[in-house]
Amino acid sequence: MSVAENLNRINLLIEENCRLADREKSAVKLLAVSKTKPIEAILAAYQQGQTAFGENYVQEGVEKILALQQLGIRPQWHFIGPLQSNKTRAVAEHFDWMQTLDRVKIASRLNEQRPPHKAPLNVLIQINISDESSKSGIPPSQMLSLAQHIVTMPNLCLRGLMAIPAATRDQHMQIAAFDAMAKLFQRLQQAYPTQNIDTLSMGMSDDMATAIRCGSTMVRIGSAIFGQRS
Repeated sequence: MSVAENLNRINLLIEENCRLADREKSAVKLLAVSKTKPIEAILAAYQQGQTAFGENYVQEGVEKILALQQLGIRPQWHFIGPLQSNKTRAVAEHFDWMQTLDRVKIASRLNEQRPPHKAPLNVLIQINISDESSKSGIPPSQMLSLAQHIVTMPNLCLRGLMAIPAATRDQHMQIAAFDAMAKLFQRLQQAYPTQNIDTLSMGMSDDMATAIRCGSTMVRIGSAIFGQRS
């Protein structure tokens, strides 16, 4: 199937799962994860109306951003990979969102390096909800402490939370992880009622339906749109 056909199928799935969860389709945004995919695939998705793309690798992402700018195309770019402190400047200068914030040091560098002519960088705190040593993110107990630092930074805009729960075919375990994230998201909203805390980024190709049922507002879909990773 083509990128256009895959994208249409995913959007229909999102719409159906929103209906089953008694939610408006507009409540869930689709982030097309374009890591390792060529510019041509991104263009194919963009031409079908997809406007938000996620990249895991800094250099690859910046190259794509600049290449599309040369064509006059400026979609919304989300950085969704682990970020080393020596690469924060590139993310601060080129991306619109940073979804994997899990350290005050990284937040401070992004805040300092965000160009003054750009809008504040939208950020999500990454939560290691399944307590996996192989994954980035902070434990839930540290969420409010990190948020407290972020909201004082004028060049960052805290928008919510992101998580990659442990992969499992056990739907009860899936639901438990996503429900825990939804509760944390509500706590963050209650702690900062004047902030625009509106994004709970969770759910990928294999667990999208459960994530939407549990309150996700953004699903990150890669292989189901672009095919298997190169």
